[in-house]
Amino acid sequence: MADTTLFRETLLFADLDDASLKAITDASLQRRLRRGDVLFAEGDPPDALYVVESGRIAIANQNFLGRESVVALMEAGDLFGEMGLFDDRGRSAGARALEGSVVTEVPYRPVRALYEADPALLWRVVDVLTSRLRNTDQALADSVFLDVTGRTAKRLLDLARGDDEFLLPVTQEELAGMVGASRERVNKAIASFIRLGWLNQVGRSYRITNREQLTLRAR
Repeated sequence: MADTTLFRETLLFADLDDASLKAITDASLQRRLRRGDVLFAEGDPPDALYVVESGRIAIANQNFLGRESVVALMEAGDLFGEMGLFDDRGRSAGARALEGSVVTEVPYRPVRALYEADPALLWRVVDVLTSRLRNTDQALADSVFLDVTGRTAKRLLDLARGDDEFLLPVTQEELAGMVGASRERVNKAIASFIRLGWLNQVGRSYRITNREQLTLRAR
């Protein structure tokens, strides 16, 4: 059974009363994942949504050659896998752990029962889907208006979370999937930031030395 605090801080369940929240937590289970563990693959029949307790989960698509595009990075407090609640179609993307992670699995059945009993709760679903749409719009704009170097700068700033020193939580291949480019082109962009004096790198440890210029390059 999941901790109710986790759900209170999740957009989809924040407005539930105690009885409704208990119905959700009683039906939920905690899953511990190692790096590389797959929660579900693209096309799998959906039967549950997930809330991240700790760690990072990559939401990704693969083309027929096996090249991966990471469409979203889910971290503590994030919810994913909710689309199947409404269309019963296969998963639109796969989900796997980028590091040791803990997620709470929430079966669709009790969630659907809540919405059938009180359709007004569906406004929270609208909030979640609107947020997804905004993120998709931003990603589309980035792919059109930013080159690989700009997208790399933006993704590094996102992963830094406002810190100047940070440990890259993904591999170079995974970073390339998040940027939407080859690993070679992403590495070339990082090398240019280092050469310009905007960034220092030692292994997976990075230090932003000129945030202003890196931020300008990400626009």
